[in-house]
Amino acid sequence: MPHASDIAQTVRQHLRVTGTVQGVGFRPFIYQLAVRHHLVGWVCNTGDGVLIEAEGAAADLARFLDGIHNEAPPLARLDEVESASLPPLGETTFAIRHSEEGHSARAIIPPDVATCPDCLADIRDPANRRYRYPFTNCTNCGPRFTIIEGVPYDRPRTTMRAFAMCPDCRAEYEDPADRRFHAQPNACPVCGPHLELDGEDGDVILRAAELLRAGKVLAVKGLGGYHLACDARNDAAVATLRARKGRAGKPFAIMCRDLEEARQICEVDAASARLILSPAHPIVLLPIRPGNDIAPAVAPAIATLGLMLPYTPLHELLLAECGGPLVMTSGNLSDEPLAFSDDDARARLGHIADHFLTHNRPIHLGCDDSIARTAHGGIVILRRARGYVPEPIALPWEAPSIFACGGDLKSAFCLTKGHTALLSQHLGDLEHAATLEHYRRVTDHFREFFDVQPAAVVHDLHPDYHSTRYALSLDLPHVAVQHHHAHIAACMAEHHLAGPVIGVAFDGTGYGLDGTIWGGEFLIADYVDFRRAGRLVPFPLPGGEAAIKRPGRIALGLLPEVSIPGLTDAEAAIARAQIARGLNTPLTSSMGRLFDAASALLGICTEVTYEGQAAMELETAASPEADHIYPYQIARGELLEVGARPLLAALLSDLHAGELPGILAARFHATIAAFTADVCERIRRDTGLNTVALSGGVFQNVLLLGMLWERLSSAGFEVVSHHAVPPNDGGLALGQAAVAARRLQCV
Repeated sequence: MPHASDIAQTVRQHLRVTGTVQGVGFRPFIYQLAVRHHLVGWVCNTGDGVLIEAEGAAADLARFLDGIHNEAPPLARLDEVESASLPPLGETTFAIRHSEEGHSARAIIPPDVATCPDCLADIRDPANRRYRYPFTNCTNCGPRFTIIEGVPYDRPRTTMRAFAMCPDCRAEYEDPADRRFHAQPNACPVCGPHLELDGEDGDVILRAAELLRAGKVLAVKGLGGYHLACDARNDAAVATLRARKGRAGKPFAIMCRDLEEARQICEVDAASARLILSPAHPIVLLPIRPGNDIAPAVAPAIATLGLMLPYTPLHELLLAECGGPLVMTSGNLSDEPLAFSDDDARARLGHIADHFLTHNRPIHLGCDDSIARTAHGGIVILRRARGYVPEPIALPWEAPSIFACGGDLKSAFCLTKGHTALLSQHLGDLEHAATLEHYRRVTDHFREFFDVQPAAVVHDLHPDYHSTRYALSLDLPHVAVQHHHAHIAACMAEHHLAGPVIGVAFDGTGYGLDGTIWGGEFLIADYVDFRRAGRLVPFPLPGGEAAIKRPGRIALGLLPEVSIPGLTDAEAAIARAQIARGLNTPLTSSMGRLFDAASALLGICTEVTYEGQAAMELETAASPEADHIYPYQIARGELLEVGARPLLAALLSDLHAGELPGILAARFHATIAAFTADVCERIRRDTGLNTVALSGGVFQNVLLLGMLWERLSSAGFEVVSHHAVPPNDGGLALGQAAVAARRLQCV
């Protein structure tokens, strides 16, 4: 026992660390850091984050504090380190204590993380006891979000609690020098989960690979749910999967063995390579390399493929055994929620899959694969899910607790508390009853798990959105936020902009203040309010929703006197009659619908089977550069208005003159970028505003984004677009929450 005089020469600090500090090896890091600096005390998880009491010489304690900030594990993210002085206790060791009970929204659980190089080496080494073990993980990788049921993050609060660690795993778990020290999902073939193929065990990876090579479709249970897998080079297998899944044309994602194989299939630049290899391991959209051996039906009429690398040992082993790329698409029928429970998967996927490759580690919360692409060297996330959720988004100010419902398509909700926004994983389209029920379950889980008691609920203005109806069913004060205002606010919040900004909100559909369909909007916006400064001149959608499926109808609404590719004479006659009588022909200012019209007019896409298809195929068809832009006019009245009819008429004239559709598609993109920059310049002259925020689903189009970014930047604008959240409706809830927070603070 130290003498009193020794104790008097020491100092003691109580530290509370918040952020992503559970499930990332933070306690082992603190233990080893304390031992290195000759400190005594303890560390433990709490519902808030991590608590530390450290005691020792003042200089050693100072170095310890520097190490917390500068040497933290790569997956950790520190939000705040609060400290307070305490009297020394004279302890003789530093210990990792059992977690304290408690619950707080400040406790952030990390996303699921792709298998680290060390664990990959383990499963490849015949001398290692985890050789070919498909559930190998450590502190630096493996499941987190999808297996956690409660906080603090300890094994009894995960779906791994059913697997008691064997003596070897327990020794690793308790050894501070081992990288599996306090790794909660730690397991091995002796004590951990195991695989089955159609209910039978054994060397199921080998048998599954044989079935895939034979052209069979397999349901494969992964990290956050089921995939439907088949040989990506087998035309018949891909066609079978399309027919059974009810997915006529939407591209499938592919999983490749490694980056070298990905480069044989697609063009992979340095930025895309970093993204595809990042801990999130998202699906990355990449330009297709000519001459590859992928079945054309994997991504018909699209010049990009969605590629990802194996992110679990199971995927790694399966891809290695198959010897080539596999289609790995979400385990569902088109637009339904992802299947992640075993019974649900067998019920819903039994008529699609020939065989089931499963395991007995339960998935507590389903989480689909994320999708991203690069633009200007940065990331554009198109679907935010596995690998990113529930990583918090820092808000520029402290917010009250808010529940923002998002939209109906690409739905995701958002919870706020303090300086943190928690955006849910992608949940699907709420027009499907099963998705809506899944949405309700996940919202309940998030509110309970993160202990957020919302002071208000926020929803879109659209009265018929399922998310709006759900919001109004809750016994909470509610706030309605216009769709495009929410888009711009999401971009502002992501970049911590105070506003006001010039907001360019281009998307397919959004309910306007006047009850019409907006979507080609120029806003002057801050968080509290906005005003509409410009728009596309509204044009008719003959047949309403039918026009979205048959985009030639939209082109006919703009050019009713001409013949439109893909429309029969009878259909065109009906559409013209609807336009003339104003019957089931709503008006819209939607930029997304204008892209659809151009795609149909050029004969590129005349029938839409999935959302965004016509615009995606138009982007695909476009030549890399435009040789010129078409003349346009901007009318000034109450709003700055750009008419779309002259642009389509010019396209049609050049098409009839023999110009190639690809060249015309490039000119279309360039003209949109030119008049958009022009409208922004006129707004700047009127208002003095110099920051432009770009948001909405149209800005998933990196060709348009690049052209517009170049024009605006060259004109001296500060330009911001999305990187942390999707520009589409998947990011809408963040903007809703930001608007509601500021409005409530101003009351």
